[in-house]
Amino acid sequence: MKLQQNQVWKKGAEFIRITRLERLEVAYKSMTDLETKEGEHHVLSKKEFCRLIRGAKLLDG
Repeated sequence: MKLQQNQVWKKGAEFIRITRLERLEVAYKSMTDLETKEGEHHVLSKKEFCRLIRGAKLLDG
């Protein structure tokens, strides 16, 4: 699976949207509701982000 900016992943009750994708770093926003788009911004290394989304489902759209 290739990571792309603005992808939305669902892991449990949490939605994770990639806001910025760089060579070694991923900035993302974690949200509980896609309608309100309220959540927290985070930055992880690409390796840590891939571990975070392991088992998550990529949403279409």
